[in-house]
Amino acid sequence: MNRIRSKPRVTETIEIAALRELVRGNEQLLLERVAPLVRRQSVCLDLSSVERIDAAGVAALISLYSIAQSAGQVFSICGALPRVREILALLGVEAILTCHNVVYTSQSGQQFERPAA
Repeated sequence: MNRIRSKPRVTETIEIAALRELVRGNEQLLLERVAPLVRRQSVCLDLSSVERIDAAGVAALISLYSIAQSAGQVFSICGALPRVREILALLGVEAILTCHNVVYTSQSGQQFERPAA
């Protein structure tokens, strides 16, 4: 009997350096940078630097989740601060977005910074 083994899904952790607020106006930057990645691979977005999130930020996270699902990938978030987690929980999306099995390495993920201009 032959068994077909699928490749283990590798999730890359991406940190958002210098993005303190995921609010209207910042969400497009996130979508532009992360959407192409979630189409190609599974991604865990580290929100540990995000102190504030609004409806536009939540909508961006849901959009990334949807893009990943359509591409057969996995999108999740990790490292969210208590206030951000609370907002996501109140909206009922924390359970589908949060990854609890994240292992950080010295080479985890890409970092990108917001342009100075």
